[in-house]
Amino acid sequence: MPRRRALAFALLLTLPAWAHAAVRLLAIGQLDAHRRDLSTATAAPLENGVPGNLLGGLGSAIDHAGCGKFVALPDRGPNAVAFDPAIDNTSSYLDRIQTLDLALQPAPAGARLPFELHVSLQATTLLSSREPLVYGSGRGLGVGDGASATNRPGQRYFFTGRSDGYDPARPSSWPDDGRLDPESLRVSRDGRSVFVGEEYGPRIMRFDRRSGVREQVYALPAALAVAHPQPSGHAEDRANRSGRVGNHGIEGLALTPDGKVLYAALQGPLLQDGGKHGGYTRILRIELAGGAVQQFAYPLSRLDSGARKPHFTGISDILAIDGDSLLVDERDNSGLGNGTAARFKRVFRVDLAHARPLGDRHGQAALAAVALRKRPFLDVVAALGRGGVDAADIPAKLEGLSFGPDVRWHGRLLHTLYVSSDNDFRPDLRDRLHPGGIDNPNRFYVFGFTAADLPGFVQAVHPACAANPASR
Repeated sequence: MPRRRALAFALLLTLPAWAHAAVRLLAIGQLDAHRRDLSTATAAPLENGVPGNLLGGLGSAIDHAGCGKFVALPDRGPNAVAFDPAIDNTSSYLDRIQTLDLALQPAPAGARLPFELHVSLQATTLLSSREPLVYGSGRGLGVGDGASATNRPGQRYFFTGRSDGYDPARPSSWPDDGRLDPESLRVSRDGRSVFVGEEYGPRIMRFDRRSGVREQVYALPAALAVAHPQPSGHAEDRANRSGRVGNHGIEGLALTPDGKVLYAALQGPLLQDGGKHGGYTRILRIELAGGAVQQFAYPLSRLDSGARKPHFTGISDILAIDGDSLLVDERDNSGLGNGTAARFKRVFRVDLAHARPLGDRHGQAALAAVALRKRPFLDVVAALGRGGVDAADIPAKLEGLSFGPDVRWHGRLLHTLYVSSDNDFRPDLRDRLHPGGIDNPNRFYVFGFTAADLPGFVQAVHPACAANPASR
């Protein structure tokens, strides 16, 4: 074991049971969800009547791109409006990434938090393919053809969130399916590409950051896909005995500081690993140069006790601490958006340097035998509470993690961790805890930590803005 890693591991073993006490909330920022994004060509109403460029859902994933710029990712679009359960209420929303400026500045004297976070939208980029994609015809589903009118035949074909955009003769991982439910994102170290992980396949693809055109698809183990794709997640679970659970594909991506290895996390267990009531999901390690893939078992946190069908958390995102260690964001479904006070939103640390890969193991018992050991890093609900945020106002879907630029506070150098929320494209909410209604913007939380809080942390080097226009 290298000297640096041995020292970091020794320090890690000395940490208390919850090693997050020194990690504190620095700032909260938001972006109005009533607004439209910068893709005016997609402004027309979708099948459910929602504007096609509503500025929402963009906290599904977030990553620092250098120079104060971040890239954020909406998921498959506004399907919180019920209109057609046969397609999971999805629409022909065109998948996209949003480039944001997140300016972290010292707060005025007397402010509740030490910093202010000012958020502005810089660019909207639609995701597309140069090769033709498979779209749903809509027959028997109560909707029309799923091909986008924005397509330019022979040049560009746009990915959409509509769940029936697949080839029924192919497994769900087929690269040219037009449906895309993006849930995870990382910016390449040169700043020119973005890696996107999605749930329908699951698939991992690389897109040009400036144009949004797909550049590469990464081969994943066949056991992750379902053989019989269907237009709803529930129907897929009934039609398959192996592969990912419906809407539980790639939920988190992490890129190592040197940019050579991509990690990917499934939101929950595969059907053959216990499905919705399984306690172990999978983390993949992908060597970008050669494509070699290893799989590791990750233990989820149990949310009940003694139930006949146990209920576990899911993974929302992962983040690389160094080449072999990850932060893992786990959450339940409680919080703002679901009419309850937030309860379980926690970030754990796992180290894979000496972990045993899964190989061809399947089933809960087999995964349990080689499962990673995790240690707590941050209880987000508790940290937000200490910062004055009521649990009733903490979003249910805290889904994005990113490290950000270092700051100085009281003469100390602090590293920063950004956490973003997915508001499900619902700019306003009314529930039993907010009977009078509440504004529901896209929210961003910034936490500060020191090297002692996260031993072994390596800050990724981003290209200089002047030398790389893609990072502007």
